[in-house]
Amino acid sequence: MSAVSPPRRMILNAFTMNCVSHIQQGMWSRNDTRQTEFNSLEPWLELARIAEKGCLDTIFLADVMGLYDNYQGGADTSFREAMQVPVNDPMLLIPAMALNTRHLGFAFTSSVLQAHPFTFARQLSTLDHLTEGRVAWNVVTSYLPNAGSNLGFDGLPPHDERYARAEEYLEVVYKLLEGSWADDAVVRDEDRHVYVEPDRVRAINHRGTYFNVAGPHLSSPSPQRTPVLFQAGMSERGRTFAAQHAECIFVVGSSRSGAALAQDLHQRARVQGRSHTDMKLIGGVAPIVGGTESEALEKRASYEEHLSIEAGLAHISGNIGVDLGGIDPDQPLETFRTERVQGFIKNLLDSAPAGTRTMGDLIKSNLAGAWLTGSVEQVANELERRFRSGLDGFNLTYTVTPGTFVDFVEGVVPILQERGLVQREYATGTLRKKLFGHDRLPLSHPAAAVRF
Repeated sequence: MSAVSPPRRMILNAFTMNCVSHIQQGMWSRNDTRQTEFNSLEPWLELARIAEKGCLDTIFLADVMGLYDNYQGGADTSFREAMQVPVNDPMLLIPAMALNTRHLGFAFTSSVLQAHPFTFARQLSTLDHLTEGRVAWNVVTSYLPNAGSNLGFDGLPPHDERYARAEEYLEVVYKLLEGSWADDAVVRDEDRHVYVEPDRVRAINHRGTYFNVAGPHLSSPSPQRTPVLFQAGMSERGRTFAAQHAECIFVVGSSRSGAALAQDLHQRARVQGRSHTDMKLIGGVAPIVGGTESEALEKRASYEEHLSIEAGLAHISGNIGVDLGGIDPDQPLETFRTERVQGFIKNLLDSAPAGTRTMGDLIKSNLAGAWLTGSVEQVANELERRFRSGLDGFNLTYTVTPGTFVDFVEGVVPILQERGLVQREYATGTLRKKLFGHDRLPLSHPAAAVRF
């Protein structure tokens, strides 16, 4: 690619989910949040306007395809506490929010288990067309057994098998999005009465272990071809997968382990023939912002009164695949084994000396979320410190919505802008061009190998 990458700046995403309660469990019962209005469009349009006013890069929509149903032997707690259920499709929000914004990007989560890659590739192209290239796909392999059962599998496939499926899934998507249509296939020649030159479109004839897809792709090339690729796997296999495919990697872990994690991912990327400039490392944070530190602490104390311990335990039980209703909080983490979210446990272990982390620490870290509490200056200072330490940006998790985002946009963003860390206005072009300086995936990316 001949385009020059834009100067390094802090990436900010509004992290949310099309449901009642996402990460900070129990807050939906407060009267200063719109979480229970998630079935309506207006709250989402309001959030999109707030995010664009603050020059945030994207609204990042999480998703699950199953229930957290192993806490105390079932899903009762999840239903009572609205813990990621009911949950609606994130993709369907994007066209409405895009119509009400000009520059804001939209990242959404979709599992490689949930839709056939041929169908999903057409959905990707459609969204990229409708948003004029402002879409990102968060590639996930799923971690809830109920999701596997819902999608035609006998429970959840083993961890490494899910990544093997993901590798082939992406191969098919790349062939469809990048390799099926030439850039000049669509001519719209009224004189010759030719809209598409037939010899500029080809089948992909993919035959693999999991998928057989003839093609060709049914959608014409969209502004980005392949949307910006997000990924969040932090297990050993997940890191290798991310280093090969992802452009924005959602890293989960303490700020103490961030530098080592960045070094590890960059080294893996070099092995894959990619540069560290081809990827952005995105941390997670839940800001609780006040005009002063005391105001922020008062706000946090109020939030803690509504924090649901039961829903939090149900959440982490589903994440790690163990019913924490009867877990020994003093059990050393090193003795714990799971086929589920391995990276979650690995990052907690990496954040402290060996033998010092227990299951109780894991529970507490999850229930406390990633709260960052302080005055606008204190929050800005800490984000700058983490940015200087190697993270490229942050997924901003709400405690109440849209209040958490309003506080951040009105209080913290101006300080970060004044320091030259956050954009004051949007660059033109697609989401990838805003983030990386070019519309298409670079030649170092595996998708480039299958281009027409």
